[in-house]
Amino acid sequence: MTSPTHETRRKFLSVSLAGAAAHRAVWGANERINLALVGGRNQGRHVALRAIQAGAHIKTFCDIDEAIIAKISPDIEKAQNRKPEPVKDFRRVLDDRDIDAVIIATPDHWHTHMVLPACQAGKDVYIEKPLTQTIREGQLMREAARKYNRVVQVGLQGRSSEHYRTAAEFVASGKLGKICLVKAWHCQVRQTIGNPPDGTPPAGADYDAWLGPAPKRPFNINRFHYNWRFFWDYGNSELGNQGIHSIDGAMQAIQALRGVENCLPTRVSSSAGIYWLDDAKEVPDMQVVTYDFGDFLFVWELRSFSRNRPLEGARAGIAFYGTEAALIASAGRWDVYPNGRGTGPSFRTDRPLGAHEANFLECIKSRKRPNGDVELGRLSTTMCHLGNISHHLKREVRFDPKTETFGDDKAANAYLTKQYRSSYPLPRV
Repeated sequence: MTSPTHETRRKFLSVSLAGAAAHRAVWGANERINLALVGGRNQGRHVALRAIQAGAHIKTFCDIDEAIIAKISPDIEKAQNRKPEPVKDFRRVLDDRDIDAVIIATPDHWHTHMVLPACQAGKDVYIEKPLTQTIREGQLMREAARKYNRVVQVGLQGRSSEHYRTAAEFVASGKLGKICLVKAWHCQVRQTIGNPPDGTPPAGADYDAWLGPAPKRPFNINRFHYNWRFFWDYGNSELGNQGIHSIDGAMQAIQALRGVENCLPTRVSSSAGIYWLDDAKEVPDMQVVTYDFGDFLFVWELRSFSRNRPLEGARAGIAFYGTEAALIASAGRWDVYPNGRGTGPSFRTDRPLGAHEANFLECIKSRKRPNGDVELGRLSTTMCHLGNISHHLKREVRFDPKTETFGDDKAANAYLTKQYRSSYPLPRV
């Protein structure tokens, strides 16, 4: 998005877009949905190609880096036999009445500043995970989606996966007995990013617009494409990057057990640090977060130094331990292990790609809430924020799920919101 003047930015980000296009009241059976892709270097490219396969058309490709537009546009053109219109200014996407919805795959720090204006402009939204950088931002996104009757799908593909859905149903059936412990984990090897010096932004990239609401800093290649996720200014640590997938899978079962309105913990404790590589990364490479729900514990574990399979048999997965049996869920499968002798039920699926994008397109036409609705994505993202807040404070925090605050804990409550660069204030709903 090209950098406008200070006054123009403020006007753009703080007022509703008058005259914006509303969604079509009636869709023809074969009518094609026009999308805009915003941020296409990594996950955005994959989501766009799957949306094309599901029947959509990428009309516009918006990115602040001309090199990314030049690299990714041919892939989109090949998939749909038409080149997307290249733009660098996000406002042009919102002003285009022919665009029905937007795919937002920017760094996390831009999500709220794009989703809120997009909802106001009458666009439906597919927003990459994690949803936000703060708990308050998630509440605002939910409010905007409901106020403007928008379909907002969060990129948590497990919500459109049959194996996670059926696992949640089995856990809620009571066949595992009383659930006392839930575990989720992610094992990976993160290579070093080194400690390169500050430098000059690439030609054709609008670095100031890339920073957007984040603090003004000199350009450093480590704080740009992909590696931005290792810095607090732009991301949510590995808890929000990789961990949210397994956390969301666990949340599906917790919500089936307790209801969506009662699926957040009351006490959270994080132990974390950088134990693997001495480089520029700010976020932990090892973390264990314990969430206390009152009648069971949920433990999330990160290892960024080893791909070894844990005792549960998968590098990433979820385990539900009950008094009668345990259920272990990983990629495309789940298995039940009774506490006594014998074997329990199991489930396998091929996990077809594109189901989440297809669900989004279907909901644009039907106006139903999607599988990964903004409220579900908000709650799983809140779990990530709670772990990170405990990490920042280096102590346990007590959370009130009804008010979504930390009571009288001023230090913890300060993390419910964040500061934005003055030229990029928080948009209003």
